[in-house]
Amino acid sequence: MNNPSPPPVENGDLRVFVAVVRKGGFAAAAAEMGMSPAYVSKRIGILEEALGVQLFQRTTRRVLVTDEGERVHARALGILDGLDELMDDVAAGRREPRGRLRICSSFGFGRNVVAPAIARLAAGYPALQIRFEVFDRLVDTVAEGFDLDVRIGDDIAPHLVARKLMANHRILCAAPSYLARRGTPAALRDLAGHDCLAIKERDHPLGVWRLHGRNGAETVKVAGPLSTNHGEIALRWAVEGAGIVLRSRWDAQAWIDAGRLVQVLPEYTQEANVWAVYPQRLAGSGKLRVCIEFLQRHLPDAVGSYSER
Repeated sequence: MNNPSPPPVENGDLRVFVAVVRKGGFAAAAAEMGMSPAYVSKRIGILEEALGVQLFQRTTRRVLVTDEGERVHARALGILDGLDELMDDVAAGRREPRGRLRICSSFGFGRNVVAPAIARLAAGYPALQIRFEVFDRLVDTVAEGFDLDVRIGDDIAPHLVARKLMANHRILCAAPSYLARRGTPAALRDLAGHDCLAIKERDHPLGVWRLHGRNGAETVKVAGPLSTNHGEIALRWAVEGAGIVLRSRWDAQAWIDAGRLVQVLPEYTQEANVWAVYPQRLAGSGKLRVCIEFLQRHLPDAVGSYSER
């Protein structure tokens, strides 16, 4: 009696396997892919049977990739990248981008500006399957499997590709009540004597403000009784009179127009342009190109709509 042949390897199972490696566990991969942990475990079992190797060492606390699993992972990434490129090429011939896109951004900007633009992107290109996530930290697009990071700030690692989506800069502002109580700073060095609302947001250093003025680039160390990892919280504190904040003009403009905030030291700004950042391997991706060109056209409108809220 012949032994039954192993089941064929399916690219969907390879995607599940790559997700488990990237997320470091079955449950996390299941949450990312919208599956149950039991189903993920089943698909990994089928893949192991098809390949005839053990991909993971499972314990009660963690999942470790075996040596065979590491080799399979490297090959799986190449296979899936090749498949995605094929789909891109075929879609380009039809002028209709399709397939998965994983996009990330920061908390405030991602929720208030990028998310509405992505909703319009999905409506315009229904063959795209977009997953959008926001973080309060700098994302490693390569290691974490993201196709695109919509990022504020010009400090970008050289191994990544970046395309400018729109110009942006941050300004200093405070509530009239705070300035009446503490006085208005006349020079950058005066900020050291003020309550400044420091933000630890993604890759921005806490309490260090790098600004550009008449004398070029200057750095000032600031402090205060309140700090946060969320820009919207710091902006709300500023509106309530708690101190001076450094925020993008699009974020603060509505409060300035309403008289709830006043720009201070207007000769100083911080350049913080908006970039599309992605891995080198996706430089030729047609669907990513369509996405970036769409965001270049529509992000300014999304910023304007939010600033006029």
